[in-house]
Amino acid sequence: MNYTTLLLEMQGETATITLNRPDKRNAISAAMISELQGALDEIEKKKVRVVIVTGAGAAFCAGMDLEMLSAIAQQSPQENQEDSRRMAKLFRRVWSFPRPMIAAVNGHALAGGCGIATLCDFTLSVPQAKYGYTEVKIGFLPAIVSVFLTRQIGDKRARDLLLTGRLVPAQEAKELGLVSEIVEPDRLLPRAHELAAQLADASPSSLTRAKRLLVCAESAAIDAELERAVLENARIRCTPDFKEGVASFLEKRKPVWKDE
Repeated sequence: MNYTTLLLEMQGETATITLNRPDKRNAISAAMISELQGALDEIEKKKVRVVIVTGAGAAFCAGMDLEMLSAIAQQSPQENQEDSRRMAKLFRRVWSFPRPMIAAVNGHALAGGCGIATLCDFTLSVPQAKYGYTEVKIGFLPAIVSVFLTRQIGDKRARDLLLTGRLVPAQEAKELGLVSEIVEPDRLLPRAHELAAQLADASPSSLTRAKRLLVCAESAAIDAELERAVLENARIRCTPDFKEGVASFLEKRKPVWKDE
């Protein structure tokens, strides 16, 4: 597969996916969603034991691409539902991937980018990175990620992040349970490879079965909640507040909310 939004490198038993749109702060586009799924499919067919995900440039991932946001505001309800389902499938794929996944977060991880970073089994972060689900600030809804976030950090903490849309520094993200370890920038990828080597030393059968056990315990509930989240995600895209939120964000002005 030829990739335009990411780089895929396989070295020994470790695969590294680098989100590669540094001029867009590695923002998520429709092409990136498709290519991430393709890269994970390709990795699963190889004798790869561990996956590292990182970003090119100063950011890990700034969330949804501006052009994609603008296009979403013009889509039909059916198109919005299909688009929401693609994002849900990606998040679930990362959460349930049969090989251990390590996020090496080199910079800010926002909205959907925060989801990708924190759904990996391990999240290594530079001290300067910030995390947040900023959707409410543009009239959007962090529906899909909420399915996983409440399980990760608990209901009360999830409400704080999802309802305020605030950004949290790496140290607070670690205290919340979103980040596994804070690493200086020059040590980020070396540390990710050290952890990958440690994981590769374990029994591959044991790791696969352990991940399967963890996923199976929650999969039925996750799938049911994701379906509800997909529908809510699609519905809010048709509201006046979503259209106003996207327009104000693109025009760099304060939104004038129209809906209650």
